[in-house]
Amino acid sequence: MDERQEKLLKEIVESYIKFVKPVGSKALCKKFKLSSATIRNEMAALEKLGYLEKNHVSSGRVPSELGYQYYVDHLMKPKELNGEEMLKLQTIFHNQQLQVSDAINKCMEIIAEITNYTSVVLGKNSSDNTLQQVSIIPLENNQIIALVCTNKGIVENKKFTIPQDIYMVELVKTCEIINKMLIGTPINEVSQRLEFEVKPVISKTIKQYETVYEIFHDAFNDFTKNSPNVFFSGKTNILKQPEYNNIDEIKRIVNKFEDESLVRKIEETGDGVNVYIGEQSEFDPNVTVVKSKYKINGEEGTIAIVGPKRMEYDKVVGLLEYINQELKERDK
Repeated sequence: MDERQEKLLKEIVESYIKFVKPVGSKALCKKFKLSSATIRNEMAALEKLGYLEKNHVSSGRVPSELGYQYYVDHLMKPKELNGEEMLKLQTIFHNQQLQVSDAINKCMEIIAEITNYTSVVLGKNSSDNTLQQVSIIPLENNQIIALVCTNKGIVENKKFTIPQDIYMVELVKTCEIINKMLIGTPINEVSQRLEFEVKPVISKTIKQYETVYEIFHDAFNDFTKNSPNVFFSGKTNILKQPEYNNIDEIKRIVNKFEDESLVRKIEETGDGVNVYIGEQSEFDPNVTVVKSKYKINGEEGTIAIVGPKRMEYDKVVGLLEYINQELKERDK
Protein backbone atom coordinates (compact mmCIF):
# COMPACT_ATOMS: atom_id res chain seq x y z
CA MET A 1 0.00 0.00 0.00
CA ASP A 2 1.43 3.39 -0.98
CA GLU A 3 1.23 6.61 1.05
CA ARG A 4 -1.83 7.97 -0.74
CA GLN A 5 -3.75 4.74 -0.24
CA GLU A 6 -2.82 4.79 3.45
CA LYS A 7 -4.18 8.33 3.81
CA LEU A 8 -7.37 7.35 2.00
CA LEU A 9 -7.84 4.25 4.16
CA LYS A 10 -7.28 6.28 7.34
CA GLU A 11 -9.88 8.83 6.26
CA ILE A 12 -12.42 6.14 5.32
CA VAL A 13 -11.97 4.25 8.61
CA GLU A 14 -12.24 7.39 10.75
CA SER A 15 -15.21 8.71 8.78
CA TYR A 16 -17.10 5.42 9.08
CA ILE A 17 -16.32 5.20 12.81
CA LYS A 18 -17.73 8.69 13.32
CA PHE A 19 -20.74 8.78 11.00
CA VAL A 20 -21.63 5.06 10.47
CA LYS A 21 -22.19 5.76 6.77
CA PRO A 22 -20.42 4.16 3.80
CA VAL A 23 -17.85 6.55 2.36
CA GLY A 24 -18.23 7.57 -1.28
CA SER A 25 -15.73 9.11 -3.67
CA LYS A 26 -17.45 12.51 -3.71
CA ALA A 27 -16.58 13.37 -0.08
CA LEU A 28 -12.99 12.19 -0.57
CA CYS A 29 -12.50 14.27 -3.75
CA LYS A 30 -12.99 17.50 -1.82
CA LYS A 31 -10.67 16.52 1.02
CA PHE A 32 -7.82 15.16 -1.10
CA LYS A 33 -8.31 17.48 -4.10
CA LEU A 34 -8.24 14.55 -6.50
CA SER A 35 -10.55 13.66 -9.38
CA SER A 36 -13.49 11.36 -8.79
CA ALA A 37 -11.97 8.80 -11.19
CA THR A 38 -8.68 8.74 -9.27
CA ILE A 39 -10.45 8.26 -5.95
CA ARG A 40 -12.63 5.48 -7.36
CA ASN A 41 -9.60 3.69 -8.75
CA GLU A 42 -7.77 3.91 -5.41
CA MET A 43 -10.84 2.69 -3.52
CA ALA A 44 -11.18 -0.22 -5.94
CA ALA A 45 -7.52 -1.06 -5.37
CA LEU A 46 -8.01 -0.99 -1.56
CA GLU A 47 -11.06 -3.22 -1.97
CA LYS A 48 -9.06 -5.67 -4.10
CA LEU A 49 -6.37 -5.76 -1.39
CA GLY A 50 -9.09 -6.65 1.15
CA TYR A 51 -9.02 -3.44 3.20
CA LEU A 52 -12.43 -2.14 2.09
CA GLU A 53 -15.81 -3.71 1.43
CA LYS A 54 -18.63 -2.47 -0.79
CA ASN A 55 -21.88 -1.82 1.03
CA HIS A 56 -24.77 -3.54 -0.75
CA VAL A 57 -27.13 -0.56 -0.32
CA SER A 58 -24.69 2.13 -1.43
CA SER A 59 -21.88 2.82 -3.84
CA GLY A 60 -19.71 3.78 -0.86
CA ARG A 61 -17.16 1.57 0.90
CA VAL A 62 -16.78 0.48 4.52
CA PRO A 63 -13.66 -0.88 6.26
CA SER A 64 -13.18 -4.64 6.40
CA GLU A 65 -11.69 -6.43 9.42
CA LEU A 66 -8.36 -6.36 7.60
CA GLY A 67 -8.81 -2.62 7.02
CA TYR A 68 -9.46 -1.97 10.70
CA GLN A 69 -6.44 -4.10 11.62
CA TYR A 70 -4.15 -2.21 9.23
CA TYR A 71 -5.47 1.07 10.63
CA VAL A 72 -4.73 -0.03 14.22
CA ASP A 73 -1.28 -1.44 13.40
CA HIS A 74 0.03 1.29 11.08
CA LEU A 75 -2.13 4.42 10.91
CA MET A 76 -3.67 5.08 14.32
CA LYS A 77 -2.11 7.07 17.15
CA PRO A 78 -3.52 6.65 20.68
CA LYS A 79 -5.59 9.67 21.62
CA GLU A 80 -4.57 11.73 24.63
CA LEU A 81 -7.14 12.15 27.40
CA ASN A 82 -8.74 15.54 27.88
CA GLY A 83 -8.42 17.35 31.21
CA GLU A 84 -11.81 16.23 32.57
CA GLU A 85 -11.20 12.56 31.78
CA MET A 86 -7.72 12.66 33.30
CA LEU A 87 -8.97 14.36 36.48
CA LYS A 88 -11.72 11.76 37.00
CA LEU A 89 -9.28 8.86 36.72
CA GLN A 90 -6.50 10.50 38.73
CA THR A 91 -8.91 11.21 41.60
CA ILE A 92 -9.56 7.49 41.90
CA PHE A 93 -5.93 6.36 41.55
CA HIS A 94 -4.70 8.92 44.07
CA ASN A 95 -7.24 7.79 46.68
CA GLN A 96 -4.96 5.62 48.83
CA GLN A 97 -7.93 4.40 50.90
CA LEU A 98 -9.20 2.42 47.90
CA GLN A 99 -7.91 -1.10 47.40
CA VAL A 100 -6.30 -1.69 44.02
CA SER A 101 -9.16 -3.89 42.79
CA ASP A 102 -11.75 -1.26 43.76
CA ALA A 103 -9.75 1.52 42.06
CA ILE A 104 -9.50 -0.53 38.85
CA ASN A 105 -13.24 -1.31 38.87
CA LYS A 106 -14.19 2.35 39.43
CA CYS A 107 -11.85 3.50 36.64
CA MET A 108 -13.34 0.98 34.22
CA GLU A 109 -16.83 2.24 35.17
CA ILE A 110 -15.73 5.72 34.11
CA ILE A 111 -14.21 4.38 30.87
CA ALA A 112 -17.51 2.62 30.07
CA GLU A 113 -19.26 5.99 30.48
CA ILE A 114 -16.66 7.88 28.43
CA THR A 115 -16.64 5.44 25.51
CA ASN A 116 -20.23 4.13 25.67
CA TYR A 117 -18.80 0.62 25.32
CA THR A 118 -18.74 -2.29 27.78
CA SER A 119 -15.83 -2.57 30.20
CA VAL A 120 -14.69 -5.83 31.79
CA VAL A 121 -12.29 -6.54 34.64
CA LEU A 122 -11.18 -10.14 35.11
CA GLY A 123 -9.45 -11.02 38.35
CA LYS A 124 -7.66 -14.33 38.71
CA ASN A 125 -9.81 -17.42 39.16
CA SER A 126 -9.88 -19.31 42.48
CA SER A 127 -7.62 -21.99 41.00
CA ASP A 128 -4.86 -19.37 40.85
CA ASN A 129 -5.12 -18.77 44.62
CA THR A 130 -3.80 -20.97 47.40
CA LEU A 131 -4.90 -20.91 51.03
CA GLN A 132 -2.70 -18.69 53.19
CA GLN A 133 -4.67 -18.49 56.43
CA VAL A 134 -8.01 -19.13 58.08
CA SER A 135 -8.99 -17.17 61.17
CA ILE A 136 -11.96 -16.55 63.46
CA ILE A 137 -13.08 -13.18 64.84
CA PRO A 138 -15.53 -13.41 67.78
CA LEU A 139 -18.45 -10.95 67.93
CA GLU A 140 -21.26 -10.39 70.40
CA ASN A 141 -24.43 -12.49 70.66
CA ASN A 142 -22.80 -15.81 69.71
CA GLN A 143 -21.68 -14.48 66.35
CA ILE A 144 -18.33 -14.93 64.63
CA ILE A 145 -16.68 -13.91 61.37
CA ALA A 146 -14.70 -16.55 59.50
CA LEU A 147 -11.88 -15.06 57.38
CA VAL A 148 -10.27 -16.90 54.45
CA CYS A 149 -7.07 -15.32 53.04
CA THR A 150 -5.13 -16.36 49.93
CA ASN A 151 -1.55 -15.93 48.74
CA LYS A 152 -2.83 -13.38 46.17
CA GLY A 153 -4.16 -11.10 48.90
CA ILE A 154 -7.84 -11.94 48.34
CA VAL A 155 -9.88 -12.05 51.56
CA GLU A 156 -13.36 -13.51 51.93
CA ASN A 157 -15.36 -13.20 55.14
CA LYS A 158 -18.65 -14.66 56.31
CA LYS A 159 -20.63 -14.04 59.48
CA PHE A 160 -22.10 -16.98 61.40
CA THR A 161 -24.31 -17.35 64.46
CA ILE A 162 -22.97 -20.33 66.42
CA PRO A 163 -25.08 -22.61 68.65
CA GLN A 164 -24.86 -22.21 72.42
CA ASP A 165 -23.14 -25.57 72.83
CA ILE A 166 -20.21 -24.64 70.56
CA TYR A 167 -17.25 -23.18 72.42
CA MET A 168 -14.91 -20.61 70.91
CA VAL A 169 -11.92 -22.71 71.91
CA GLU A 170 -13.18 -25.48 69.58
CA LEU A 171 -13.35 -23.10 66.64
CA VAL A 172 -9.86 -21.78 67.35
CA LYS A 173 -8.56 -25.34 67.61
CA THR A 174 -10.16 -26.21 64.24
CA CYS A 175 -8.55 -23.11 62.69
CA GLU A 176 -5.16 -24.28 63.90
CA ILE A 177 -5.69 -27.75 62.41
CA ILE A 178 -6.83 -26.33 59.05
CA ASN A 179 -3.87 -23.94 58.89
CA LYS A 180 -1.47 -26.73 59.74
CA MET A 181 -2.88 -29.19 57.19
CA LEU A 182 -4.14 -27.07 54.28
CA ILE A 183 -1.93 -23.98 53.85
CA GLY A 184 -0.68 -23.89 50.23
CA THR A 185 -3.69 -25.85 48.93
CA PRO A 186 -5.40 -24.39 45.81
CA ILE A 187 -8.65 -22.78 46.98
CA ASN A 188 -10.81 -24.90 44.67
CA GLU A 189 -9.38 -28.07 46.30
CA VAL A 190 -9.81 -26.97 49.93
CA SER A 191 -13.43 -28.13 50.40
CA GLN A 192 -12.59 -31.67 49.30
CA ARG A 193 -9.51 -31.89 51.55
CA LEU A 194 -11.50 -30.35 54.41
CA GLU A 195 -14.02 -33.21 54.22
CA PHE A 196 -11.69 -36.15 53.64
CA GLU A 197 -8.60 -35.10 55.60
CA VAL A 198 -9.51 -32.47 58.21
CA LYS A 199 -12.94 -33.75 59.25
CA PRO A 200 -11.64 -37.14 60.46
CA VAL A 201 -8.98 -35.33 62.55
CA ILE A 202 -11.36 -32.87 64.26
CA SER A 203 -13.89 -35.66 64.91
CA LYS A 204 -11.41 -37.07 67.46
CA THR A 205 -10.92 -33.80 69.38
CA ILE A 206 -14.00 -31.59 68.82
CA LYS A 207 -17.25 -32.60 70.50
CA GLN A 208 -19.66 -30.90 68.04
CA TYR A 209 -17.35 -31.50 65.08
CA GLU A 210 -20.15 -31.77 62.47
CA THR A 211 -21.44 -28.26 63.26
CA VAL A 212 -17.91 -26.83 63.40
CA TYR A 213 -17.04 -28.52 60.09
CA GLU A 214 -20.11 -26.97 58.40
CA ILE A 215 -19.06 -23.46 59.46
CA PHE A 216 -15.69 -23.77 57.74
CA HIS A 217 -17.12 -25.67 54.78
CA ASP A 218 -19.64 -22.83 54.16
CA ALA A 219 -16.88 -20.21 54.39
CA PHE A 220 -14.76 -21.96 51.74
CA ASN A 221 -17.79 -22.66 49.57
CA ASP A 222 -18.68 -18.94 49.55
CA PHE A 223 -15.11 -18.09 48.59
CA THR A 224 -15.08 -20.33 45.52
CA LYS A 225 -18.47 -18.95 44.42
CA ASN A 226 -17.31 -15.34 44.68
CA SER A 227 -13.73 -15.74 43.51
CA PRO A 228 -14.12 -15.50 39.70
CA ASN A 229 -13.94 -11.70 40.15
CA VAL A 230 -15.61 -10.82 36.87
CA PHE A 231 -16.69 -7.17 36.92
CA PHE A 232 -18.79 -5.58 34.16
CA SER A 233 -19.70 -1.96 33.64
CA GLY A 234 -21.99 -0.69 30.90
CA LYS A 235 -23.00 -4.21 29.91
CA THR A 236 -25.86 -2.83 27.79
CA ASN A 237 -23.80 0.02 26.26
CA ILE A 238 -22.74 -2.09 23.30
CA LEU A 239 -26.39 -2.59 22.42
CA LYS A 240 -26.81 1.18 21.93
CA GLN A 241 -24.54 0.98 18.90
CA PRO A 242 -26.39 1.09 15.54
CA GLU A 243 -24.77 -2.18 14.43
CA TYR A 244 -26.87 -4.07 16.96
CA ASN A 245 -30.42 -3.22 15.91
CA ASN A 246 -31.63 -6.80 15.44
CA ILE A 247 -33.38 -8.36 18.46
CA ASP A 248 -31.84 -11.78 17.81
CA GLU A 249 -28.36 -10.24 17.61
CA ILE A 250 -28.97 -8.39 20.89
CA LYS A 251 -30.09 -11.58 22.66
CA ARG A 252 -27.09 -13.48 21.31
CA ILE A 253 -24.55 -10.97 22.62
CA VAL A 254 -26.31 -10.53 25.98
CA ASN A 255 -26.23 -14.30 26.45
CA LYS A 256 -22.50 -14.31 25.76
CA PHE A 257 -21.93 -11.78 28.53
CA GLU A 258 -23.70 -14.19 30.89
CA ASP A 259 -21.48 -17.14 29.88
CA GLU A 260 -18.59 -17.10 32.37
CA SER A 261 -16.47 -19.63 30.45
CA LEU A 262 -16.75 -17.43 27.34
CA VAL A 263 -16.06 -14.21 29.24
CA ARG A 264 -12.96 -15.89 30.70
CA LYS A 265 -11.56 -16.09 27.14
CA ILE A 266 -11.17 -12.31 27.30
CA GLU A 267 -8.23 -12.85 29.68
CA GLU A 268 -5.02 -11.32 28.27
CA THR A 269 -1.61 -13.00 28.47
CA GLY A 270 0.47 -10.68 26.28
CA ASP A 271 2.12 -7.40 27.23
CA GLY A 272 0.83 -3.90 26.48
CA VAL A 273 -2.58 -2.94 25.08
CA ASN A 274 -3.74 -5.38 22.40
CA VAL A 275 -6.59 -5.14 19.90
CA TYR A 276 -8.59 -8.20 18.78
CA ILE A 277 -11.06 -7.59 15.96
CA GLY A 278 -13.96 -9.88 15.02
CA GLU A 279 -12.96 -13.54 14.97
CA GLN A 280 -9.66 -12.72 16.69
CA SER A 281 -11.56 -11.74 19.84
CA GLU A 282 -12.60 -15.37 20.49
CA PHE A 283 -15.69 -13.77 22.06
CA ASP A 284 -17.90 -12.79 19.14
CA PRO A 285 -17.23 -12.25 15.41
CA ASN A 286 -19.13 -8.94 15.43
CA VAL A 287 -17.19 -7.17 18.20
CA THR A 288 -13.74 -5.81 18.95
CA VAL A 289 -12.04 -6.48 22.29
CA VAL A 290 -9.21 -4.16 23.38
CA LYS A 291 -7.46 -5.51 26.46
CA SER A 292 -4.43 -5.41 28.68
CA LYS A 293 -3.18 -7.46 31.62
CA TYR A 294 -2.21 -5.85 34.91
CA LYS A 295 -0.12 -6.93 37.87
CA ILE A 296 0.13 -4.76 40.97
CA ASN A 297 0.83 -5.57 44.63
CA GLY A 298 0.54 -9.27 43.83
CA GLU A 299 -2.88 -8.87 42.21
CA GLU A 300 -3.20 -9.97 38.57
CA GLY A 301 -5.94 -9.65 36.03
CA THR A 302 -7.18 -8.25 32.74
CA ILE A 303 -8.89 -4.97 31.87
CA ALA A 304 -10.83 -4.90 28.61
CA ILE A 305 -13.22 -2.85 26.50
CA VAL A 306 -15.78 -4.63 24.30
CA GLY A 307 -17.36 -2.63 21.49
CA PRO A 308 -18.31 -2.78 17.81
CA LYS A 309 -15.68 -3.33 15.11
CA ARG A 310 -16.44 0.30 14.26
CA MET A 311 -14.76 1.31 17.51
CA GLU A 312 -12.96 4.55 18.38
CA TYR A 313 -9.67 2.66 18.55
CA ASP A 314 -7.50 5.71 19.21
CA LYS A 315 -9.60 6.75 22.22
CA VAL A 316 -9.91 3.26 23.74
CA VAL A 317 -6.22 2.41 23.33
CA GLY A 318 -5.28 5.81 24.79
CA LEU A 319 -7.50 5.22 27.84
CA LEU A 320 -6.13 1.74 28.56
CA GLU A 321 -2.55 2.93 28.11
CA TYR A 322 -3.27 5.68 30.63
CA ILE A 323 -4.71 3.16 33.13
CA ASN A 324 -1.59 1.00 32.71
CA GLN A 325 0.67 3.97 33.38
CA GLU A 326 -1.24 4.93 36.52
CA LEU A 327 -1.07 1.34 37.79
CA LYS A 328 2.71 1.31 37.28
CA GLU A 329 3.01 4.57 39.23
CA ARG A 330 0.91 3.15 42.07
CA ASP A 331 3.01 -0.01 42.15
CA LYS A 332 6.28 1.90 42.76
